Amino acid sequence: MVEALDASVRLIYEPIGPELRRVADNLSVLADGAGLSGDDRLVAHAVVSGGKKVRPALTLLASKVYGGDPAKPITMATAVELLHIATLIHDDTVDRAETRRGRATVSNEWGGKVAVLLGDYVFATSAIYVCDTEDIYVIRRFSETIMELARGELAEHFSAFDWAQTVADYERRIYDKTATLFSTAAESGGVLSGAPPEASAALKAYGYNLGMAFQIMDDVLDFEGTEEELGKPVGNDLLQGTITLPTLLYAARHADDPLIRHLAAGSRDPQDLAALVQAIRGSDVMGETLVACDRYRQAARAALVDLPQGVARQSLEELTGYLAARRS
Repeated sequence: MVEALDASVRLIYEPIGPELRRVADNLSVLADGAGLSGDDRLVAHAVVSGGKKVRPALTLLASKVYGGDPAKPITMATAVELLHIATLIHDDTVDRAETRRGRATVSNEWGGKVAVLLGDYVFATSAIYVCDTEDIYVIRRFSETIMELARGELAEHFSAFDWAQTVADYERRIYDKTATLFSTAAESGGVLSGAPPEASAALKAYGYNLGMAFQIMDDVLDFEGTEEELGKPVGNDLLQGTITLPTLLYAARHADDPLIRHLAAGSRDPQDLAALVQAIRGSDVMGETLVACDRYRQAARAALVDLPQGVARQSLEELTGYLAARRS
């Protein structure tokens, strides 16, 4: 799994190579032994795939800061990745996405009903893994994270095409949608490795800020990436009604623009939305959004300042820099 990543990510993950391979092995064993009736490709298609594995890597890197037995962090990293996969299966089903990472989505290949049921199955499996950590705090925090992820998806649904929402509304939504799992992934690595409480709290803050930066960068790439890089049309979020930070900043700055006024009055005309995508792409709000992303990146680095120096902390620091350069 590590070998399939690009060189910069491989270098960041180098301290956790064996542990990350154990996570991949756990996913493969799950796929091989699921015993679900129907198509035996189903679970493997969902859980054995590419991707950067940022969230489980966070758990493993955080656990390496203070060391200790890697067994429970590996178990937790598997739970974290399964939870992420389950949310993707459900998200793709709700969004009617045809592909993810260049492959057909579960809903596209097997239909929406199967996708929802498989997502539930993977959610439940993630809970079994987190229970195997036998840490009641981590189990409770994991359960809260599932609630927050669902709340974020509901907020995104009900805020579609809502031009009255604020930047604060957006930040609450992306915490629930993304940063909560980053935060839990990092904090649990500290807790399960026996790190002092103040160190686990610092790792939690690191994960929160990294997750916020990660989602803001995703929202930048939705406008600045290419369809080949994104695997979906440029500006797809706005075309589907999801109003992210670049759009909020542009709308606030151009409130009297006839296009903004037309959309705020209720238009969902695809041509209007496509025109707004191009206007935002060519405006300086993209730079302003990157500044907001950088504030969170710097806050993530600052959260690590009192943690012990070492290769794991260095990788966590470098991961914040990788965010600024990624294109997918």
